[in-house]
Amino acid sequence: MKRVPIVILWAVAFAYVESAVVEYLRAIYYPLGEGGFRFPLITLEQFQALGAEHLRRLAIEFGRELATLLMLATVGWAAARNFREAVAHFMIAFGVWDIFYYLWLRLFLDWPESLMTWDLLFLIPVPWVSPVAGPVIISAVMIASGLVVLACEARGRVLSTTWRDWLMFTAGGVIVIVSFCWDWRNTMAGGMPKPFNWPLFLVGLSMTVAWFVWVLRRNLRQHLR
Repeated sequence: MKRVPIVILWAVAFAYVESAVVEYLRAIYYPLGEGGFRFPLITLEQFQALGAEHLRRLAIEFGRELATLLMLATVGWAAARNFREAVAHFMIAFGVWDIFYYLWLRLFLDWPESLMTWDLLFLIPVPWVSPVAGPVIISAVMIASGLVVLACEARGRVLSTTWRDWLMFTAGGVIVIVSFCWDWRNTMAGGMPKPFNWPLFLVGLSMTVAWFVWVLRRNLRQHLR
């Protein structure tokens, strides 16, 4: 738990850097008076028609997204003493980074206008699109879960997991991701976002949270024996 404040500080600073980059890109691609980023997205065919230089920038953007995840993972690993703590610190770093990313953008650009503002989350392997509320909810759950795992570690109550637990966590996570990618064909075709698939999102989130609580209770019973 002693390293949590350092991880949080790092994540807040990293979010500032990412938000600043977005502000610079907006100034370059959406000068004052053009309204900034808005849906619908440019289609892949339109993007290809812009030439090789823009395709190179798209490849760089893919690399930036992968690098972001790698940086969050490595800071989690650097702050940890074991794999469980590494995962916990990663979840905290990711959640804090994501929430402060939006907070910094709100400060810099007065965007998003609300938690229901649509955002393009990722591009790999297809566009992830959701109201800002979606990733913010996930981030809050990740922070809370990471803190619980680290609290258990600090008290000597190792939170043991099985392959079945990881299968359930993964399944819930995949369902959430599918909800983000649900409308990808329409998005890539240049359409406006359709109503977000909240039922699918909540199924995936509920499955993950419920199983995590069950794992906590199971481990608590084991330590009380």
